[in-house]
Amino acid sequence: MFTRIKEDIEVVFERDPAARSMWEVLLCYPGLHAIWLHRFSHWFYRRGFILLPRMISNLTRFLTGIEIHPGATIGKGLFIDHGTGIVIGETAEIGHNVTLYQGVTLGGTGKEKGKRHPTIGDNVVVASGAKVLGSFKVGENSKIGAGSVVLKEVPPNSTVVGIPGQVVWHNGKKMNGISCGEIDLEHDDLPDPVAEMMNCMQRNMGILEQRISQLEEELRKNDVKSL
Repeated sequence: MFTRIKEDIEVVFERDPAARSMWEVLLCYPGLHAIWLHRFSHWFYRRGFILLPRMISNLTRFLTGIEIHPGATIGKGLFIDHGTGIVIGETAEIGHNVTLYQGVTLGGTGKEKGKRHPTIGDNVVVASGAKVLGSFKVGENSKIGAGSVVLKEVPPNSTVVGIPGQVVWHNGKKMNGISCGEIDLEHDDLPDPVAEMMNCMQRNMGILEQRISQLEEELRKNDVKSL
C-alpha cells in the first residue's frame, strides 16, 4: 500500500510543475484524494457491496468535485489535474499512466446494459472538457483535444479533435519533436481540421480562378482571330 502511495505522489511531481513539496501534494491535490478513495470503494464493490461503495463515491464527489463510480477499473499512474467536473462511469477501464484534465467525462450513450463506458489505453491524455462516450477503446499513446466529443474507437498513436471527434494525427508520427511512445502532455498544440479545410478550399478556389482566367484569355484570342 505504501509503495503504491509513493508511486502516486511521484506521478504528480512528474506531470505537474506546480507541485513543490510532498506535504502540498498530500494535502492539496483532490485528484490524488479521489483516486485513493476510489480504491477503497472499489475494494468493497468487487466483493459484492453496493450501498457502501456508492456512499464513498458520493462523499468523494462532495469533497473533490470528481465522480468515479466504484465499479470503474483504474490502472497505475493515473494523474487527475485539478479534476473538477470529471465523471468516470461504472464500466470504464483506464490503463496505466493516463492523464485526465478537468471536466472530462468517460460516459455511456444510453440505457444499454453491460459494458457501456470507454476503455482508455496506456499513456493516453484526455484534455479539459473532452467527452468520451460509448463502449469503444481509445488506443494507447493517444491524445484527445480539449472540448472534443469522441463517439467511436480511436486507433493507437492518434490525436483526436472536434465535435464529433476526428482523428487528425495517427500512426506513430511526432508532434513538436516528441515521440508518441512517451506521455505527451502538449494537448494545447493540436491540428485544427476546420482551419485546414478552409485553407484547402482557398487553395482550390485560387486554382479555379486561375484556370477561368486562362480560359477567358483563350476565348478572347479565338474571338480576335475569327474577326
